[in-house]
Amino acid sequence: MRRWMAPRGAAAWAPTRGGGSMAVPGIPGGKDVGGGGMDTAQGTTAREGWGADPAPAGAGTEAPLAAPRRVVVIGAGPRGTSAVERIVSRAAAAAGGSPSEGAAPRVRLDVVDPHEPGPGHVWATDQNRLFLMNTPSFYPTAAPGFSFEDFRAAGGGGAKLSETEAAELEALGRNQFPPRALYGAYLRELWRRVAALAARTAGVDGPNHHARSAVAVDPDVNGGYRVVLDDGTVLHADEVILALGHVPARLSPEQEAVGRASAGLGAGYLPPHVPADVDHSVFPAGEPVLVRGMGLNFFDLMIALSVGRGGRFESTGEPAGRALRYVPSGREPVLVAGARRGAPYRAKSVGDSFVPHDVLLRHLSYERVVAAAGHGVAGRVRGTVDFDRHVWPLLQRDVVEHYYRALAQAEPHLFGGGPDGFLEELAEILDAPSDIGDEVWTIRVRDLLREAAPEAEFFDIRSLARPFAGVGHTSAEGHAQAVIELLEADAAGAARGEADPEHLAIGALHAGRLLAKRLVAEGIVDERSVAVQVRGWFEPLVEGLASGPPLERIEQLAALARAGLVKIVGPEPAYDFDDERGVFAVSSPWVQAPPVEARWMVEAMMPANRVAVTDSALLRGILASGLGRPRRRVTADGEEVPGSGLDVSGADRRLVGADGSVRENLHVLGLQLSSVQWGTAIAAEAGAGPHAGGLSLADADAVAASILTRAGFETPAAAGEAPDAARPGWVLP
Repeated sequence: MRRWMAPRGAAAWAPTRGGGSMAVPGIPGGKDVGGGGMDTAQGTTAREGWGADPAPAGAGTEAPLAAPRRVVVIGAGPRGTSAVERIVSRAAAAAGGSPSEGAAPRVRLDVVDPHEPGPGHVWATDQNRLFLMNTPSFYPTAAPGFSFEDFRAAGGGGAKLSETEAAELEALGRNQFPPRALYGAYLRELWRRVAALAARTAGVDGPNHHARSAVAVDPDVNGGYRVVLDDGTVLHADEVILALGHVPARLSPEQEAVGRASAGLGAGYLPPHVPADVDHSVFPAGEPVLVRGMGLNFFDLMIALSVGRGGRFESTGEPAGRALRYVPSGREPVLVAGARRGAPYRAKSVGDSFVPHDVLLRHLSYERVVAAAGHGVAGRVRGTVDFDRHVWPLLQRDVVEHYYRALAQAEPHLFGGGPDGFLEELAEILDAPSDIGDEVWTIRVRDLLREAAPEAEFFDIRSLARPFAGVGHTSAEGHAQAVIELLEADAAGAARGEADPEHLAIGALHAGRLLAKRLVAEGIVDERSVAVQVRGWFEPLVEGLASGPPLERIEQLAALARAGLVKIVGPEPAYDFDDERGVFAVSSPWVQAPPVEARWMVEAMMPANRVAVTDSALLRGILASGLGRPRRRVTADGEEVPGSGLDVSGADRRLVGADGSVRENLHVLGLQLSSVQWGTAIAAEAGAGPHAGGLSLADADAVAASILTRAGFETPAAAGEAPDAARPGWVLP
């Protein structure tokens, strides 16, 4: 047995259902056009084509009309759809109801994506209906005027739904987690509404959908850009919006090596992937399948290979944690899963709001951090702060305060002198004047606990992400029982919602995460601190605790673990491949047990969202030509290295080239903004402002305002450019 070695250029095998790619190499003989007819199968009206020299409109004696401003949006998933919606809604508001018939177009919208516009790739409406969203119905939106909850509450609001979609929508509650395919139906309906609005809006031509892949964007010698499609068609553009979403990524050297070696030895290996693309029928019944990663992709795999194989969950009538039993079909494989922490993400709490109603951050505030940055803080230039020294201590105060407040209500007997007196003394400690980065308060809280509640430990939320830290087991059976107990306790706590001390504390942590996202996006947290601290430990902490699956998935996992169909190896698992026997193996240094061997292994994660390792022909070309560059980040040693996302400038997210110049009229939205934003894969929050959960919509709004201003529309400033005090509403038709 040996560690995987990685010869360059090795290929890896993956079972897929033909999901396709945003970038297809190879361009057949092409044609040079200014646009194309729309794919009328997508529910919008085809428009007449146009060229570089538009023909005059009307009789021959009339003067030619000015050519419309040509906008090409690459990517028709949620981010591309949001961009189109913002452009059309702003144009409609500016037109003020003027009829579109006979009006000369001032902006033409062409949208390029091989997949259905609206759902795009990840939210395809034909994917496995067992795959759930990671947010409840009330949360996500792709447009400020029409959220998924609006769609659900209106029974689709006139959308053309299949029988399955209509039944799912009728059964779905506000607090429940929709199938991802159903969210795709919402996006499809949003696209239909936007296209219908565009058709009756003066000055707008489009959106015209090109069901192709864009493989290149190049500067046009006559100004603007040339967008090259995979069939050789060239779209000329004055403006380009890159809304690419998830794109393929090159495999790591380790993944390349094991993929090639396993394919030649009859073993099966699935590298990072989009779950909807996987052919789950290839995994053999009754055999172990090793799984690396226990995030959201793991739960998709788990449900596809259990319920998707004919098994079912039954109610036990017992309390949360042991509420389900699994009845197998006999066609399931045995999943052997591992993650660094030795446990899956925590379950989301039951509740009817994204941040629990009982959460109020008293210590961490935007104003306090900005004021500290403005005054200058130790170790940082004026205008920035260090996350570990100046943000986390404030958030930790809030987390601790929420935990003990809930603990005092749930277990008042722990406090000898009564919980009220303890909470008053705790508030005095937390509210005492101190330097923003002071940590001495933690010592005072520990002293208070020893005196007032000796049976209650100091709550360190970071320890929740390491449930087995320093804990080993002398047998696989002992570890398996510990995992089951952990899952059952987590499910029980999540079911209690805000009444559970740990889950209320996680809610406070999540509220702080939303504020931290804004501080990062506005450059208030020092870039080195973002790279080393925020991305180094805080982001994984919050992802593991506050971005977990629905409660039902943890209940199901616990039931499968009790049935012996899911086994979780210990912390810090090591994976190997024996290239003589053709088997994978996994073991944990914290569990005394023989390695588990299998012929199959799955990387339960999405392709890496790092532009430097992209396998997208489009992005590779943009980087190779110098049209764009990765944003540089600073390591703990002060070294500059490529960051995960593209370098951009301004609120309208204009691409920055390799020479440092800003590419006017070439905009970036979504996942490729990961170097300047945090959580770019998360949908916008319905009803949120542009500086909070609506940041992705604010980006689209700023791009739309910028484009329409250059197209001659009178449109207000972008919502995200106004201070919080102004809080303008979104521009709606």
